[in-house]
Amino acid sequence: MSKQKTVELPVLEPDDVVVPCCPPLTAAELSAQDAERMAALFKALSDPVRLRLFSKVASHPGGEACVCDIADVGVSQPTVSHHLKKLREAGLLTSERRGTWVYYAVAPSAVAAMSAMLDLRTTT
Repeated sequence: MSKQKTVELPVLEPDDVVVPCCPPLTAAELSAQDAERMAALFKALSDPVRLRLFSKVASHPGGEACVCDIADVGVSQPTVSHHLKKLREAGLLTSERRGTWVYYAVAPSAVAAMSAMLDLRTTT
């Protein structure tokens, strides 16, 4: 059995805002708490199926995608739902139910936080 520590993340609702947690890696050392938060975001994207689903949502016209439009990633529908749930729990996607379908959109502030942390340009 693994001895890895599990970090519980809040499930984000569509109106929730994710605030960038930390400065760029070149500006300051990450705190243990910030490192855990950011690792959870990157971990959610480390699975190839999740990365494809995230890409499908991000590149979909209109900035959001119905699960029916993005489910063709080579795995079963229950597996797609599982991966979308993991992306949502990590704060990378938001979701909204409309009738029988669920629509997903990228949480821009989460992506901005990851991008800002990886900005290797020298800060002044």
